[in-house]
Amino acid sequence: MNILVTGGAGFIGSKICDVYLKKGHNVIILDNMSNSSGEFINNDCKFYKNDIYSDDIEYIFKENKIDVINHQAAQIDLRDSIFNPVKDLRINVEGSLNLLQLSVKYNIKKFIFASSGGAAYGEQLQFPASESHRIQPLSPYGISKITIEKYLFFFKSYYNIDYIILRYANVYGERQGNSGEGGVVSVFMKNIINNKTSFINGDGTNTRDYVYVRDVADANLKALKYTESDVFNVSTGSETSTNLLAKHIIKVTETKSEFVHRESVKGEQKRSCLDNSKAKRILDWIPQYNLEDGLKITYDWFKSYNVK
Repeated sequence: MNILVTGGAGFIGSKICDVYLKKGHNVIILDNMSNSSGEFINNDCKFYKNDIYSDDIEYIFKENKIDVINHQAAQIDLRDSIFNPVKDLRINVEGSLNLLQLSVKYNIKKFIFASSGGAAYGEQLQFPASESHRIQPLSPYGISKITIEKYLFFFKSYYNIDYIILRYANVYGERQGNSGEGGVVSVFMKNIINNKTSFINGDGTNTRDYVYVRDVADANLKALKYTESDVFNVSTGSETSTNLLAKHIIKVTETKSEFVHRESVKGEQKRSCLDNSKAKRILDWIPQYNLEDGLKITYDWFKSYNVK
């Protein structure tokens, strides 16, 4: 298949491109390079530099017979979305709608969308949260993701475009920058490598569901074979506090790095944990990496990458 991966130069997108290529698919990347210098772009991909909301990207669809869109590109900084909601809307909502309208025009019938479980569910009522959990986002970022989920339902009912929505937990791993809630892992590891102090917001009891990037890429591979439209959590189903995360990182890095508590961040979600049983049952997807193993691979990569 010919697959357009938006955000394919970035952290998660580049990993998805790698697994698609390995399975023999042709991959086209659309990325504005705002979160990448290009070092993770696979040379076997066809690359276009542009914004997803640009009127100029139609030529990409004219030049390539695209079968599937895998939409990873986004403004992913939850806190930035609070202070710049118009920017968040333009990229995450207008950009996604631009892709969907082009999908209609060029008869693309499959759309895989990277959404967010933690940002969508807000403060959870049940643990772990299933896909049927109440939707109550606490940020413009979360609102934008859910807005596109609703649009996907419309485009399916009106234009018969199949969609697979993958609600990610907190993704971490090699190639990661500092944005997104999973970015705390890369921040901590960069601090350790550069002998800097790491800071934990509040008392460190806030929890997240940390899922390794290679498992996330595998979920996107499984999504290609799914022939219907639905939404799936991509997660481990396990809660990890920031304090426990720091302990795991100290163990795998074999350092005595300093972690210092500081004032909590207003509006930060207290607990997040997503139920992945639906993805296991329907997509036959099971995360292969536990947290400690994923952290060890990630740390080894950061050391070899000589990150600053």
